[in-house]
Amino acid sequence: MTNEELKIKLTELLSSATFEEGTDPIAIGWVNLFIAPAEWKPFAQQLRSTEGLDFDFLFCVTCIDWKTHLTMVYHLTSTKHRHTIVVKSKLDRTKPEIETVCDIWRTAEFHEREQAEMFGVNFLNHPDLRKLILTDDFEGFPLRKDFEDPINMIKL
Repeated sequence: MTNEELKIKLTELLSSATFEEGTDPIAIGWVNLFIAPAEWKPFAQQLRSTEGLDFDFLFCVTCIDWKTHLTMVYHLTSTKHRHTIVVKSKLDRTKPEIETVCDIWRTAEFHEREQAEMFGVNFLNHPDLRKLILTDDFEGFPLRKDFEDPINMIKL
């Protein structure tokens, strides 16, 4: 399936999705789309189960802090069809939350825990958002641009 055919199929699943033409050298050739956080979970289920798409592998989940908002970024591929997409969702910085997809792709479980710990994203209905790296008493979200580390004097 070409990227244009993939875009048509994705638009049939979610007409409100918008596409971004990739200028990032790493993402060139991948379909990049934006969706609303509330649409993520049902859309993710369709991406996994729709014949012809079969996105069975979530290989990266990350978050970007833009100072005004956060963006969740999900990289998905189909091992059957060999196509890859990048799904992005803009989150409110003051209350960043999005539905978990760890029940759809098991790899999301640890990725989401890391983003919760480092950026403060609340993954709704996640079964276990315990910290992975930081101590339980650590305060703040060290990968946010407004994080100030009094010991290491990091300020962005």
